[in-house]
Amino acid sequence: MSSKKKNRVNKEIRVPQVRVIGADGEQVGILPTSEALQLAQEQGLDLVEVAPAAKPPVCKIIDFGKYQYQQSKKARELKKKQHTITVKEIKITPITEEHDIQFKEKHARKFLMEGDKVKITVRFRGRQLAHTELGREKLQRFIADLEDIAIVERPPTMEGRNMSTILAPQSSEK
Repeated sequence: MSSKKKNRVNKEIRVPQVRVIGADGEQVGILPTSEALQLAQEQGLDLVEVAPAAKPPVCKIIDFGKYQYQQSKKARELKKKQHTITVKEIKITPITEEHDIQFKEKHARKFLMEGDKVKITVRFRGRQLAHTELGREKLQRFIADLEDIAIVERPPTMEGRNMSTILAPQSSEK
């Protein structure tokens, strides 16, 4: 939406009265908007609406450029701390060899430890489609080997020529 223009400043504030907070952080009180604007201009600062939903709206007397900088700094800090969960996919076939399965399990374990979800897909080709139970066995083995660190978010299901399951990391609250 309009993330750049969410705060109204100075003449953009069009309500009759506002609750004013001074430059020092002290509450000045409820003033007519024109009076609050004049007070801000006398100090060489801006009148910035910080809580438009309040009755009456709350405005602060601050330097708007500095305020914008602080807001963007806070947003960057919050963005740094959040971890996006991605779904990593591991593909196998019903005839994938034992060593390859162990290798892929090791990768799945690493992904789960990092907090990502893992989608394990068994791809059937040609006549393999007649033996879907082989693929289901491979998926069940994956689930059994990773049950110490993962939970099944979606049990094995067929989707066209593929059978897949989704494993999610176990929550750390034990």
